[in-house]
Amino acid sequence: MVFRKLQLPIYILLFSLLFVTQSCEKKKQNNSQKKPDVTEINRLLAIGHKHFENQGFDSSYYYYSKAKIAAELKKDTSRIVHSLGWMAQIQGDLGDYSGSESTAVEALPFIENNDKYPNGSCNIYNLLGNNYLYTFDNDNALYYFNKALNLKIDPIEKDNMKNNIAFVYMEQHNYLDAIKILYPLTLKKEILEDSEAYSRILNNLGYCYYKVGNPKALDYLNQGLKIRLQGNNDRGLTGSYYNLFEYYKKNNVNLAVNYINLAYQQATKVNNVNNRLEFLKILIENNTENQSKKYSLLYLKINDSIYKVRVKAKNQFAKIRYDSSKEKNENLKLKAQTILQQEQQHNKNLLLYFVVGIIITMSIVVGNFLVAKNKREKIKSSYNTEIRIAKKLHDELANDVYQTMAFAETQDLSTSQNKEILLTNLDTIYSRTRNISKENNTIETGPLFVSNLKEMMSGFNNNEVNVLVNGIDTINWTTLESNKKITVYRVLQELLVNMKKHSQCSLVVLTFKKNEKKLQIDYSDNGIGATFDKKKSRNGLQNVENRILAIKGTVTFDTKSNKGFKGTILFPI
Repeated sequence: MVFRKLQLPIYILLFSLLFVTQSCEKKKQNNSQKKPDVTEINRLLAIGHKHFENQGFDSSYYYYSKAKIAAELKKDTSRIVHSLGWMAQIQGDLGDYSGSESTAVEALPFIENNDKYPNGSCNIYNLLGNNYLYTFDNDNALYYFNKALNLKIDPIEKDNMKNNIAFVYMEQHNYLDAIKILYPLTLKKEILEDSEAYSRILNNLGYCYYKVGNPKALDYLNQGLKIRLQGNNDRGLTGSYYNLFEYYKKNNVNLAVNYINLAYQQATKVNNVNNRLEFLKILIENNTENQSKKYSLLYLKINDSIYKVRVKAKNQFAKIRYDSSKEKNENLKLKAQTILQQEQQHNKNLLLYFVVGIIITMSIVVGNFLVAKNKREKIKSSYNTEIRIAKKLHDELANDVYQTMAFAETQDLSTSQNKEILLTNLDTIYSRTRNISKENNTIETGPLFVSNLKEMMSGFNNNEVNVLVNGIDTINWTTLESNKKITVYRVLQELLVNMKKHSQCSLVVLTFKKNEKKLQIDYSDNGIGATFDKKKSRNGLQNVENRILAIKGTVTFDTKSNKGFKGTILFPI
């Protein structure tokens, strides 16, 4: 094992020694190089932007990815950041917030502690702020909006960041602090000259005034609406109509319903699916029986469709990134071979050194390729397993949707009891959908890992089942590798899901303890043991075994009829 670890440094050292005699000549050649030609990069960026304007997001993402690879080859940092910013924007627009966050974070090493690209840095920080805002992480949203605000950017961009910060305060119900930011902006000349920015700030300020009981609220809301109507600002009109619905919903129900209808129409016009679903829920609650039924069916249809679209888009973006990375590696390898051939022609006396160098380089490339291929296959296997779990849950969700539709078609929804049942069923469907998404989200392996793990386990507590956790705080989780933290999270999730489906238990006990240089996790419940359907639990328990074996651990299960289920997991820390 020690020899294998030393192979790469030894190869590199030998390779360097072989070509040391040519170092002076290479330095002269490097010094005489011209500035890199960025024409091709700009062409790719222009095509990507054209597709984005035409809502061809797959094609747009593809060309921005190509531009990123081309910029990396040219070591053009500003265009790398620019490409990553647009790629993250597209992912965020299609609801893939975790993917958008990962892409934006990829740009951070290029912009942190670097004031050469203030506009690119502002774009990345703003994207991260919006992603955290949409995923209800207001603290991180404020952090990145403030980082953008502190950059040396033009006044208009600074004002936009201030508006974003005020919006986070609004989400936190901190309306007075939001007003302190928004009101001075309404007096600035550059804001007054920008109708879109001015109407947005008026709308937000009017909403804050409404929340604190200020009588100026309606004037500001109407003024913002008027400006947006004059400018045909379809996206902005959605927010204006919604805020007016909020304003009137308590004292003028008919007018409020009219405004939420207008908001829904605007959201449909600009194809904002999240807003459409939100407004449909409001319409279901505030309409007659027939209308509520129509909106309920439409809600279910849209919700099901967007889930499929987003999964497909996420997979498509991952494939584009993979293909682009593969193309980059091939170009780099071709470039390296070309350089070697040129050097062979310039100095025949070093022909033997070149041959040795090529053999060593190919050995490294093939070795790394095999390692990377094995890693990709493991990741793919784990991913396919999670997809199967998600599909199974989706099938169950489809059954709930069908039952709800059947109930809506066959029952008299004019009665308050049936209407309440329908709303409860819809809420169950919504909760199940969120749970499906949450089970497949990226797992935090940093400082929040333990709290997230506790939250996941406590989520299985209910009136029928009590989950007890012992010893989790005695473990030094900071010393545990990220992949092992992910394995612990997924394995415990598999066991608890399996328990919920099959065990019929009332008590679950999870115990964490350090066993020499290993972490031991004991699971036990007082369920029905081996009498439940083994076929149904097979996949879940098999997933547990596969994950633990992948980190060189062991897992044992002990189950007896009507005597509960026990399991012990042990792996090196």
